Amino acid sequence: MKRHLLLAALAFAASTAPAFAHLDPTEHGSLMAGFTHPLSGLDHILVMVAVGLWSAQIGGRALWGVPAAFVGIMALGFGLAVTGIHLPFVEPAILASVVALGLLVAMAVRWQATTCAAIVGVFALFHGYAHGGELGAAGALPFSTGFVMATALLHVAGIGLGLGISRLPSGRIFSRLLGGLTAFAGLALIIN
Repeated sequence: MKRHLLLAALAFAASTAPAFAHLDPTEHGSLMAGFTHPLSGLDHILVMVAVGLWSAQIGGRALWGVPAAFVGIMALGFGLAVTGIHLPFVEPAILASVVALGLLVAMAVRWQATTCAAIVGVFALFHGYAHGGELGAAGALPFSTGFVMATALLHVAGIGLGLGISRLPSGRIFSRLLGGLTAFAGLALIIN
């Protein structure tokens, strides 16, 4: 049990590493620029980990289906941005996703996997669109490959954290507390 707790703590620590500035694709390559992009904003990190936490709370098909839906719809949002299709309210939707997903974890909401996938999919569309808006000089395919990999790793960190703390005697409470802190952090981001 202590080993699972240690793994969960390590996954959480890795998922909340200090954000670094966007890398220049001409200097670091488009793949690395894409990979670091989701790691350079607290809003993105909080949402990706929250998706994993929520998936772990729900369990069953949602464990991997909900994060997979997020990644797939995020790629679609990226495609919208790259093709020049306008999507309104991108930043407000991203900030709302931090609060909403934090609250879903805090309330330990357990709906059908398809419903949960649809909810994260709506938010994923905006996150993907934001990534597309930051493409700059990077190549679209390597950049998108990079941010998809980073997003998936953050989801896995959230799943690992969720599964790890669920084994603790007060794991459900701790998981819900993390959701509440995520929602609170989202509100703080909105105010700033």
